[in-house]
Amino acid sequence: MNTKITKGLLAVALTCSVAFPASAEIGSHTFKVSNGASEDHPVSAGIDGMSACLEAGSEGKMKLKGFYNGQLGDDAEATQSVRSGSIEMVVTGAAAIGGIEPAMSAFELPFMFASDEEVDAIMTGPYYDHVAAKMPAHDLILLSIWENGFRNATNSKHPIDEVGGFSGLNFRVMQNPIFLDTFRRLGANPVPMAFGEVFTALETGAVDGQENPLPLILATKFFEVQKYLTLTRHAYSPTPVLMSRQVWEGLNADEQALVQQCADEGRDAQIARSRAATGEALEELKAHGMEVSELSAEEMTKLRELVAPVYEASLESVGKENFDLLMAELAKLRGQ
Repeated sequence: MNTKITKGLLAVALTCSVAFPASAEIGSHTFKVSNGASEDHPVSAGIDGMSACLEAGSEGKMKLKGFYNGQLGDDAEATQSVRSGSIEMVVTGAAAIGGIEPAMSAFELPFMFASDEEVDAIMTGPYYDHVAAKMPAHDLILLSIWENGFRNATNSKHPIDEVGGFSGLNFRVMQNPIFLDTFRRLGANPVPMAFGEVFTALETGAVDGQENPLPLILATKFFEVQKYLTLTRHAYSPTPVLMSRQVWEGLNADEQALVQQCADEGRDAQIARSRAATGEALEELKAHGMEVSELSAEEMTKLRELVAPVYEASLESVGKENFDLLMAELAKLRGQ
């Protein structure tokens, strides 16, 4: 762990120890946390930060035990286990929640966010509260929203520096109607596929490309089977931090308050590491021989115009109320 993160975790620990004195009614709890990413992914900084905060605020009585690489099941399976109470927590992809709660699906729409600042405002603001209020009905408690980051496209055929570059490419996407529709409108042939199958599919040529945030592209060594990276930032992937409602309701008020504060502190550590890791990943991917390209402003405008109909087509699955609330919040942020 690098020095900056170590200092950050120490700060988290000190914050929590001040906020929760020994007089708080805190019992002994170890929460299993499932995640599909590898242990060197930025999500581990959030889990480590949250765990340090819990231990400091409870005099060592509360802690997290992280399970990575889908050890406790893929995102969908682990989320269901959390709903049943057999796993205490999961840090999962928004797509795994979208089928349970449509308000989460709004985050999957292409080009929804223009900057990290917009992301942070939405993920901690009124729309977050709107989503969180809906989760107990699904036997889940939304503690925070961390991030996987902005998604970018890779392929093995050619550089993509214009919209037409997507045409005819077989692109692996998540089993998700919004992503399928987005890449279909770009002229690609979207191929839904479980994440664990992607490397082999790219290696054998079963698919030509895929799209993911840069740290994940690096961590999974896609550079070994992909030559070209295009910085499209076409979608943003949040990672909700969810606790079993059954487990949450078994905690007393002091314990709940500590868990919530530490999830927020964990977000600070995770976001900081994620943003730093994105820049580091880009440089490392270049060093591994990937050719990096960006579309011009004119081509990006064309790309957004091509995928704009996805919004209308997705209203039923996202929910018009959810969509309107999110767009209204973004309009406020943009001074519109």
